[in-house]
Amino acid sequence: MSGAQALALLALLAKTGAAANAVELPEDTELEARGTRIGTIAIRVLPIFDPQSPGERKSIFRLADRLHVDTRPSVIEAQLLFRSGDPFSRRVCDETERNLRALRFVKEPEIRVIGYHDGVADLEVITHELWTTNPGVSFSRSGGSNTTGFELEELNLLGFGKHLAFDYQNDIDRSTYTLTWKDPNIVGSRWRDELELTESDDGEGQALLVERPFFSLDARWSAGFAIVHDDSIQSVYRLGHPVAEFQQDVLVADARFGWSKGLHGGWTRRWTGGLRHEKSQFSEAPDGSAFASLPDDRSLSYPYLRLERIQDDFDTTRNLDLIARTEDQHFGIRYAIELGWAATTWGSDRNAALLRAESRRGFRLGSGQSLFLHGKLTSRFEGGATRDALLSGGTRYYRQTSQRSTFFAAITADVGQDLDADHELLLGGDNGLRGYPLRYQTGSGRALMTIEQRVYTRYSLWQLADIGGAVFLDMGRAWGESAFGPTENLGWLKDVGFGLRLGHSRSGLGNVIHLDVAFPLDGDRSISEVQFLVQTKRSY
Repeated sequence: MSGAQALALLALLAKTGAAANAVELPEDTELEARGTRIGTIAIRVLPIFDPQSPGERKSIFRLADRLHVDTRPSVIEAQLLFRSGDPFSRRVCDETERNLRALRFVKEPEIRVIGYHDGVADLEVITHELWTTNPGVSFSRSGGSNTTGFELEELNLLGFGKHLAFDYQNDIDRSTYTLTWKDPNIVGSRWRDELELTESDDGEGQALLVERPFFSLDARWSAGFAIVHDDSIQSVYRLGHPVAEFQQDVLVADARFGWSKGLHGGWTRRWTGGLRHEKSQFSEAPDGSAFASLPDDRSLSYPYLRLERIQDDFDTTRNLDLIARTEDQHFGIRYAIELGWAATTWGSDRNAALLRAESRRGFRLGSGQSLFLHGKLTSRFEGGATRDALLSGGTRYYRQTSQRSTFFAAITADVGQDLDADHELLLGGDNGLRGYPLRYQTGSGRALMTIEQRVYTRYSLWQLADIGGAVFLDMGRAWGESAFGPTENLGWLKDVGFGLRLGHSRSGLGNVIHLDVAFPLDGDRSISEVQFLVQTKRSY
């Protein structure tokens, strides 16, 4: 027998032995039917760049992987909704993947069964690293105004999943220094915290949140408190130009506790009770344009009770709001209603009932089509009348016209009644009407329609950003008088345009960069015939 024949025989024997020893793993439904328990849980953290991929073997990519501190397995373990010894459940694994996808420092998590023996399934949790360090300058443009700044940011400090950032930002309103800290799992627990401190040339702000949220559909309790303070100068706009200013000092504090019986029959019901204090004070801005009257001060202290119900109906897709990344879609019903009562005996400056209600629902329409509806109502009842009532609603429609293209349409509307003066509704280039200056229209009601044809290409920018594009039409208007006087009624405003989309395939710093060119079709003659927009958004 020749040497080559011997090698071939050895290879054949190895393959035969491997096939004989291989055990076909049962399907997930069969594992659940057998009452399988979870055995070992292996956590595997993969690098930012795959050294096995020909396009990702460049020295600069290997250097980035060496400089990057990988997420510690304990951080991933803290997010798991299961432990060794628990019954195996694909639903729980899918929900864990959704929670992991919500973290900005990991990408494309996967939980799979890698072994089965004696009624026990061994699992492997796989995550892909993302670049999380951001030292540098930033620039954005919308509504004809620029925002510049610089930042030092780390989304995954030393691999512990903590977010620490310092940034400076200069926009049309103010120059601001901000220090941010976020911890999604305090000491590996379910508790999380957020801290933000701001110092600007017109005021300051502080925000603190510490809570144990309902971290899963089957979570039985939650608790937390939050406090937010903002002292700043606010501008009143007409046709994109500031016409007056006022100083506002706003404080909101909230302490709450929630309870639930968990997931039953495909539904979760949650109750939350709490105490909330809201105080808003207004004064003339130093050197600002004076008003005939300022917004009225408000002080509301009240207990509240909230009921929320969530239907367990989730799915995943790709190439809708992101490029080449898994997206989670909730097709079930979700609604909540909250009632509160403010009284002078509790420190309020009035007696008032407060209502907050919201709902959303998704629909699978078949053939790559989906529709999502949402609505929200907030209102205050005092002195026998409705005050500061705002009804909001909208719909989003997707139709995947090919594997790499999607037709998108959205309609949103807000209608206010007797709004507080500082709650004036704005519409312009900074919030959807891309061909017009920011805060171009104002009023007590507004509506916006957006139509886009989105394209997701196979190409990437140096293996760092996936490339896409869109052509779009926006149409919207604002109407109704505000507390600061009438606004010019320009009717429906329309714009058309096109843009480039860059999806951050290797970075957790932002999902999609928008580079748009928009052409206004209406409006007064003083606005530019072309608007250039540069924005970073969480979606397409």
